[in-house]
Amino acid sequence: MLRRLLLILIVLPVSVGLVMLAVANRHPVSLVIDPLTGPGGWSLEAPLFLIVFAAMIIGVVLGGVAAWLSQGRHRRAARSSAREARSAHAEVEALRAANREPAARPVITHRRDAA
Repeated sequence: MLRRLLLILIVLPVSVGLVMLAVANRHPVSLVIDPLTGPGGWSLEAPLFLIVFAAMIIGVVLGGVAAWLSQGRHRRAARSSAREARSAHAEVEALRAANREPAARPVITHRRDAA
């Protein structure tokens, strides 16, 4: 239910806005890649909406990579904690197995040793 509400309230209006942007900005623009050489240098001729969409996609990818790199220490700590938990669990199971085995009773050979 929450996913459907999210789709209706956020994703649908954003997609309609993006389609309207694409329809309204179909004319070609020149994207100058090397600003030092001027308009005659490295440039790309493309519709404006493609340039805007490409910039948004590149921003999302770079943001995801930056977030992934910044969370590396948390992933490392989680792996270390998981290894430690597995080791502790194995130790607990070994202790439980050793506790289940019946202890050997001492054999009484003489009556006076029993007292």
